Amino acid sequence: MAVYALWNNKGGVGKSYLTFQIASEYARSHPDKKVLVLDLCPQANSSSMLLGGIIDGEAALDALAVTLPKTTISGYMEDRIHSPYVSPNTGAKYVIQVSDQNKHIPSNLFLVPGDEELELQASRIVRASLPGPTDAWRLVHSWVSDLISDIVTSWNNQETTVFIDCNPSFTIYTELALSASDRLIIPFSADGSSKRAVRAVLSLVYGVSRYSGAPQSEYVINSARFRMSVPKIYSYVGNRLTQMNSGSATAFRTVVNEIGQEIWNVWKSNPNAFSIHPSGTGAPSNRADFKKMFQAEICDANTASVVSGALGIPISILHAGKKKVATRTITVNQTQLDRQQPNLKALVSTIE
Repeated sequence: MAVYALWNNKGGVGKSYLTFQIASEYARSHPDKKVLVLDLCPQANSSSMLLGGIIDGEAALDALAVTLPKTTISGYMEDRIHSPYVSPNTGAKYVIQVSDQNKHIPSNLFLVPGDEELELQASRIVRASLPGPTDAWRLVHSWVSDLISDIVTSWNNQETTVFIDCNPSFTIYTELALSASDRLIIPFSADGSSKRAVRAVLSLVYGVSRYSGAPQSEYVINSARFRMSVPKIYSYVGNRLTQMNSGSATAFRTVVNEIGQEIWNVWKSNPNAFSIHPSGTGAPSNRADFKKMFQAEICDANTASVVSGALGIPISILHAGKKKVATRTITVNQTQLDRQQPNLKALVSTIE
């Protein structure tokens, strides 16, 4: 079983959009596997898209939030706040089959929906990791791993691939998500602030400092202290990259290369922080091979991207033509689909 976290320390890079698209396409192309999405972002955007988009998806989330117990991630977190150090083995109660809500999603894709209440629970989760046994931090940071274990056990340990949508901020529930993951996908946009955010990822998760004596995050310190693994970098994904005139393309390419250089430098000093893809080619021996294995680019499909998320139709199966979004009719052009569909399928083909 592989568990992938999608995270960047910057909002607006399309992390939830990529979770929706990658998980849906992976489920479509791997019908023999169970695919599980955990939405650890209080905005619940990936859940909204999976469940049907801005109208149907939001309505589904509202309904789930008022069930008793809440069939969302915060329902499970409430169980764990009351039993922080011993798993109550209740995780399977919080997973739903997405196709029951959205016919465009393969029947083998399942979801633990996001919930805005997660933000309110954060301080209580932090308090649970402070008192109690000496390894309270480790036990609390195993909550999401326990959740996955509960669900997979309920499926009789059928082969499963997990995708976790993380919140941009490095808060407690982001740490729990990362502690449960063995592979990290880092989405980024082609702008200067994304370069700084990628540096933050490398620092907060891997302790890669830009200057001598820089403080390390509690996550780095305690993961080492309790010998807990951290996810290995699986890929860094330039998302919704703009292809316009040559000047814009050159500017975007420059930023993408700068971000790639940051991650390449980490590889040179600490290749153990990366997960080698099962491609049969072995570890990269030069920058070109490194880029080929670890870097992916998703072109912006403009209107098609918006319609895909708004209607909860994965872009890999979205067709050109007129689409009704809320009260408006919007036209999706085939040229827009042709820009993104091949990129997405190529990325998913690299995911084990």
